Amino acid sequence: MGVMRRGAPLRAPRLTSEKAESARILVGDCVAQMAKLPAASVDLVFADPPYNLQLQSDLKRPDDSRVDAVDDDWDKFSSFAAYDDFTRAWLLAARRVMKPAATIWVIGSYHNIFRVGAIMQDLGFWILNDVIWRKNNPMPNFRGRRFTNAHETMIWASRDAHAKGYTFNYEALKAGNEDVQVRSDWTLPLCTGEERLKGRDGKKLHPTQKPEALLARVILSSSRPDDLVLDPFNGTGTTGAVAKRLGRRYIGCERDEGYAKAAMRRIEAVEPLEAPTLQPFMTAREAPRVPFSALLERGLVSAGAKLVDAKKRHKALVRADGAISLGEQVGSIHRIGALAQGLEACNGWTFWHVETKKGLTLIDELRAQVRADMV
Repeated sequence: MGVMRRGAPLRAPRLTSEKAESARILVGDCVAQMAKLPAASVDLVFADPPYNLQLQSDLKRPDDSRVDAVDDDWDKFSSFAAYDDFTRAWLLAARRVMKPAATIWVIGSYHNIFRVGAIMQDLGFWILNDVIWRKNNPMPNFRGRRFTNAHETMIWASRDAHAKGYTFNYEALKAGNEDVQVRSDWTLPLCTGEERLKGRDGKKLHPTQKPEALLARVILSSSRPDDLVLDPFNGTGTTGAVAKRLGRRYIGCERDEGYAKAAMRRIEAVEPLEAPTLQPFMTAREAPRVPFSALLERGLVSAGAKLVDAKKRHKALVRADGAISLGEQVGSIHRIGALAQGLEACNGWTFWHVETKKGLTLIDELRAQVRADMV
């Protein structure tokens, strides 16, 4: 399977089109609304379906006060079989509108995520990761008969096992994580404070509103600017608000007209980030190839110059043909760098330095100057 560990290539930037409608919400049943969308038109799906919590009675705190739990009709199903039928229907509808390289995220709790995952596999989706959202401020277990439920699970999947070129912005995520690979356990707080939408009565408008930080990480990890993001269960529009802020286009489906109106007001109030903050991350694989001889041709390094390592323990002579020599040995910056250190391999660009007016300069910095002129 080919994995695209990058954002959009800089050679062909995908910028937000002012002509395209940036966000819209389709009011009605999600399966019926997705059926109206063109096939293979969506780049990323984020789905927060009903969890089917199966609450049998009011949830009480130790002081006998009622917990504002999820007891809405949209979360109630007559049986597991009915929930499975519902899950299969919306997943099939979502799969139809996904581009061949699109991916889908589905979030859930222990009540439903295992059933959802099994159905996804039955329908041909290929699971790439399960990501644990660890809540650092979870609701306690009031009855004291179970562990505190402090996490939810997200399934990230491609449309099928043979999907190629799906977006995974590996290098950008790693760079933002202090050059450490981002793990599959994410610690983020619940949605609280000003971010949570409230009704006229001052109470939370929706019981399961997700935090924007969670959606931002999802969208930044697996989509690019101007991609079309779909949320079949729009709710309060968190996905749409974050998508718009990050320069993505958005379609949400919501059967509750009240939620849809509140969400649209929220999304319309969002100002997209400035283009430079959304510029796709160009990786080493994407960067134009620059041979060492190009530095000579552009006058950044001269024939006869000395290349040295950072501690000036090794010195090599730059030849007019772009090769370098170390004593009687002649070869590329990589081969001679390896020879100098007694290693089998070496990245000469990050090993050799040259004296410039600014002092000792890594030749990789000179290569970056050439690349900047080529883009």
